[in-house]
Amino acid sequence: MRIGIPAEVREGETRVAATPETVKRLASASHQVLVQAGAGAHAFFTDDAFRAAGAEIVDASAAFGADIVLKVRAPSDAELPYMKPGTVLIGMLDPFDTEQADRLAAARLTAFALESAPRTTRAQSLDVLSSQANIAGYRAVLMAAALYQRFMPMLMTAAGTVKAARVVVLGAGVAGLQAIATAKRLGAVIEASDVRPAVKEQIESLGAKFIDVPYETAEEEEAAQGVGGYARPMPPAWLKRQAAAVHERLKQADIVISTALIPGRAAPTLIDEETVKAMKPGSVIVDLAAGRGIEQPHGRGGNCPLTEADKTVVRHGVQIVGHTNLPATVAADASSLYARNLLDFLKLIVDKDGRLTIDLDDDIVAATLLARDGERARKA
Repeated sequence: MRIGIPAEVREGETRVAATPETVKRLASASHQVLVQAGAGAHAFFTDDAFRAAGAEIVDASAAFGADIVLKVRAPSDAELPYMKPGTVLIGMLDPFDTEQADRLAAARLTAFALESAPRTTRAQSLDVLSSQANIAGYRAVLMAAALYQRFMPMLMTAAGTVKAARVVVLGAGVAGLQAIATAKRLGAVIEASDVRPAVKEQIESLGAKFIDVPYETAEEEEAAQGVGGYARPMPPAWLKRQAAAVHERLKQADIVISTALIPGRAAPTLIDEETVKAMKPGSVIVDLAAGRGIEQPHGRGGNCPLTEADKTVVRHGVQIVGHTNLPATVAADASSLYARNLLDFLKLIVDKDGRLTIDLDDDIVAATLLARDGERARKA
């Protein structure tokens, strides 16, 4: 197969969908790999490194003209004409963006959105959400530490003792757990909250204290179990109790890392303006749900309505970080992990003889298929 790796053109996107490591493995399987010149520059993968791994360095039209195109983000309107009908497009294509899915279908592409992969053991090696969220959680803590105007760990000096920073992590999925682990390494005192009771042990095993909000009804307990590895919307009564508990913790916090997302829905509001007003001056919120919250006058917020996408703002003395693509700030490792995810997905649709074989009886293939034969894929 001819496999194309175009450069990413979206502003702020530094990742690339292949690395010399994955190119070498594709080339050794007799695939022809076409990498657009400069595609890996922002992640510090040079054209010479790709060439040495077995790739051909080409222009954009040649990369998009391959049989299979590997991308980080969906192609732009300007890039779509480069792709011929029947091209297999694989990437993070935002399956909940129906307009974009319609564009890909209209171009008669066979498109796979890897964000839709089921949260199963078999799909772990190609779980792009987990690989990138892991990086986002790590980076969020480092970004908060850089903005926070005090030390993270407790320090005993000749001039006196400095207390450890208090960190609260909201949402204990992959990003939240990595944030806890990173903050712990930096010496902070950590508390964490999540609607799912099953994550309590994970939170405590990483050295954080679980903010427990008891369930009062069977409905609350059932919703808290989540579905497919994700949290579900909780009943209003429980959310009210959680908000009160979180409000009290955040009044004492120095740093807040907020990670709560629900697929296909606006991110829940966990930190309202009154809570921000009650927080310490100089404290920091890093909102990983930035740009995916409820619509606000300044655009869509995040878990905090005061968050502004791709900006760091100061509101009521609190610094609020709204970076929407934290994995792109760790481009080399983010690309390496993502490229391996793609490589593992390719094994499901390309047989040992190098032929394209799309088996819709495979639950992963069926779940990730976004468009084919001019139509959007229908989900069961």
